[in-house]
Amino acid sequence: MTPTRRVLHAVALWGAVGVVVSIRPDGLIAWWVIGGVLLLFLLLDGLALRFSAVPSIERTLPDRFALGEAGEVRMEVSNPGVRALDVEVFDGIPEGAEAEAMPWRGPIQAQGRALVYHPVRMLERGVALFRPVHFRFRSPLGLWWRRGTACAEEEVKVYPDYEPVVRFALLAMQARQEQMGIVRRSLAGSSRDFHQLREYREGDPLSQIDWKATSRRLSLISREFQEQRNQTIVFLTDTGRRMRAMDGELPQFDHCLNAMLLLSYVALRQGDQVGVQSFGGSNRWLPPVKGAHSMATLLHHLFDYQTTPEPSDFAAGAERLQARQRRRALVVLLTNLRGEDAPEVLPALKILASRHLVMLASLREQSVEAARTTPVEAYRDALRFAAAERYDGEREEVMATLRGHGVLTLDVPAQELPVALANRYLDIKAAGRL
Repeated sequence: MTPTRRVLHAVALWGAVGVVVSIRPDGLIAWWVIGGVLLLFLLLDGLALRFSAVPSIERTLPDRFALGEAGEVRMEVSNPGVRALDVEVFDGIPEGAEAEAMPWRGPIQAQGRALVYHPVRMLERGVALFRPVHFRFRSPLGLWWRRGTACAEEEVKVYPDYEPVVRFALLAMQARQEQMGIVRRSLAGSSRDFHQLREYREGDPLSQIDWKATSRRLSLISREFQEQRNQTIVFLTDTGRRMRAMDGELPQFDHCLNAMLLLSYVALRQGDQVGVQSFGGSNRWLPPVKGAHSMATLLHHLFDYQTTPEPSDFAAGAERLQARQRRRALVVLLTNLRGEDAPEVLPALKILASRHLVMLASLREQSVEAARTTPVEAYRDALRFAAAERYDGEREEVMATLRGHGVLTLDVPAQELPVALANRYLDIKAAGRL
């Protein structure tokens, strides 16, 4: 038990009276009487609190959380006693999480209960630990607090932010993908397989008409095609220390995960397979999976990926992927390319390009973009601008060299990567590059 502010104020007042009594001793007896009465109230109120019924708390957590999105936690606070309680509750949220509604405080009637709903926003992926709930309630006279804990520790999974995937799914159901920026282009090439015959529609090209079927039916019949299926995409994702750089509210690696989820959803809907290989201090491998139901498998595999303090070993990642993925695939290398990477990344991607179609997707850092676009007003601004320009120039030289060796490249800001990567994949499918 701990004293409330009422006790502290009463003791302070009693002490102030004692100072006055020390000057005029004729009030000494009254001062002692006041002290005795205060002590008696403290003892009686403390005993009443000691034998009071303790509130019970039940906590219900969501099945999973999404990174950066608030998940609602439900708590039921019950009062089994015969008197109303003034209860204060603080949930044992994981480290790095935010719970603006905590602590919660309110009255609970005798034999009553209160339902508390509070949002918890997770800022780190992986397995999060909810610790016991801490609570305290006051004595009948409000002189003491009694503390306690309830609920056992519970682990929950924090998944990457799959809001872009859900948004794309909803738009796709209404044939409005363009609102998200994902555009299907019709490009020249042999990227489509025959799907079925159907009635001719106004606007169908003449080359699409099946003249044999037309002569049998005595009406125009068109061939309908669909994108090639059963192709493979493998993400070669960098988990090294360079991916720890913050870009907005999220590390660059989490922006890569968001892009991987969106592209995986698009590819699985196309009938393709998706696999994942990590490098840069980790060596995790998910063999290619197929079907819309495989999104759950990908989420479960990716949710606890973490960056490491290790350097990014492009050669090791390429060699491991080459040994594991024998079938031709679109290999998407997700990293933050730098000018000094040329001697390492070029041989690694040339190894992969001997069997696969390779695309390097590099994230442009927000701080570098800001340095290039901020007006130059002082000498320090000029130095920052020159450094950013040189940094960008070195990256572009590496990109140009890679393109010269047949490697596809994508260099966009982190926030734009999900949609840009999905569009590039659809372009590759339409052109029949796989």
